[in-house]
Amino acid sequence: MTHLQLVAAIAETGQVLSAAEKVGMTQPAASRLLAQLEKAVGAPIFRRHLRGVKLTEVGEILAKGATRMLSDLDLTQERIDQTLQGAHGAVRIGSVTGPSMQWLLPTVRDLRADFPQIELTVHVDTSVKLADALLSRELDFFLGRVPDGVDSRPFRFEPVSEEPIALVVRRGHPLAGRTDLTLDDCLDFDWVMQPPGGLLRQTTENYLISHGVRLPERTLGTTSTLFTLALIHDTDAIAPLARAVAEFYVRETRIGGRVDMLDVAPDLRVKTYGLVRRVEDEATPAAERVIRQLMERAPRPTE
Repeated sequence: MTHLQLVAAIAETGQVLSAAEKVGMTQPAASRLLAQLEKAVGAPIFRRHLRGVKLTEVGEILAKGATRMLSDLDLTQERIDQTLQGAHGAVRIGSVTGPSMQWLLPTVRDLRADFPQIELTVHVDTSVKLADALLSRELDFFLGRVPDGVDSRPFRFEPVSEEPIALVVRRGHPLAGRTDLTLDDCLDFDWVMQPPGGLLRQTTENYLISHGVRLPERTLGTTSTLFTLALIHDTDAIAPLARAVAEFYVRETRIGGRVDMLDVAPDLRVKTYGLVRRVEDEATPAAERVIRQLMERAPRPTE
């Protein structure tokens, strides 16, 4: 164990002395352990230079393996501690915007009341960024989709539901309240959407094309829901947003939001989202408890 800790510390510090202090030993003792390790490996694992040491290619491979093994051991100890202590621990959750409002928010509210000792962290972003965070172990799981074009083998996906989309405008917009509204009527105004390539934008543009409607000529791209809401509040712009988000702000009692959903494109929706986890990892007891409560609340396909 000490050998693994030492080589991982050298990769981090680039100094034998600093690595020794980090592990809690003297520099001579660290040098002896490194000599033992090189003998066991059968090749040099570092080379000295004026400012410290640099790992060889073999050393870098060894250091990466050591770091991964130590991380797995820490996770194992965390699971043991949580099992012994009950429903304790930290759970890091990711979510795309729609499910975060419709599905995650009420679950978090109940968890805070029933299990206040579980520390929850929620990160809302696109599925692409959430997938990267999941693979780098920054998240325990996320609510979203496995991104197109990536290797899906590291992911386990449990489908839940499609995500309805609404076209949102400010309260008092010229199109608000019209029951004879068409998609063509909406093209006279600016649109606020994700940058090109975003799933919500692709879905909206494909929907317009499939209905024989040209794409908006004046479009502002942003990934920020807050900026989108601020912009449509102050202008006549139109924004496609997850219907769960739109409904949250349409209600008079919700954070003073003053927006309306246009009576058009009722069948506009993004492809099925769900619970995404790493294939090779088991969830901690605290994460399993959160997942169970989430799945109990999972919206049905007709919702």
